[in-house]
Amino acid sequence: MSSSIRVVFFDAADTLFHVHGSVAEIYLRHAIEFGFSHKPDSLMAITHAFSRAFREAPPPVFAATEPGRIKQSERLWWFDIVHNVFYRVGMFERFDDFFDQVFRTFEDHRAWRLFPETVSTLVQLKARGLELGIISNFDSRLFPVLRGLGIADTFDTVTISSLAQAAKPAPQIFYRALEQHAVDPEEALHVGDSLREDVEGARKAGLHAMLLDREGKYQSHGMQTIQSLEGLLPLLGRFEQ
Repeated sequence: MSSSIRVVFFDAADTLFHVHGSVAEIYLRHAIEFGFSHKPDSLMAITHAFSRAFREAPPPVFAATEPGRIKQSERLWWFDIVHNVFYRVGMFERFDDFFDQVFRTFEDHRAWRLFPETVSTLVQLKARGLELGIISNFDSRLFPVLRGLGIADTFDTVTISSLAQAAKPAPQIFYRALEQHAVDPEEALHVGDSLREDVEGARKAGLHAMLLDREGKYQSHGMQTIQSLEGLLPLLGRFEQ
């Protein structure tokens, strides 16, 4: 392969795979089991509350370095977000039990679905001799999800914020991923669905970047985007030096 790119990194959730249904639907279904008072507008209210709580949360970066403490920190980070959601839409007595169950739900690969082109795209990139990695703000539950979805062995590295002690769009998480492949930033391409975290973050760290815009939200911005992962393959030649 003549391209200067030696490694292709991917974001994880909403790039390689997506929630089966929606986060709000899963929250609502489990919350009802534990006593949440369901109203006609509950789904919409949870959707808006989650979007706000997630947006306002601090980066998932923790001082802990021991694996058990890291997982505890991740869980507490998510507890604060989910508690914030139901503080806004209606708290209920068995919230702690509900949170335990819903937190485990997202560790189960059955809560997620691969995008149709994910596997074939990864296979074709591997066939071109490229190394593959993940750079994600997902927590350590990502590892069982990748195994359950059958794509864990496709990736040479997986870099997550809680282990890297940096979260996208901070350049440090990209540097950490680059070090694992022993490549320079200009030899790497990062693909993801977030303009701020994936594209702007990667470019600030010196990597090439490609925005995955499945819904065409950024077409009017005049940006080079792809609408599915398979669109990446014919564009790799753009990065030849």
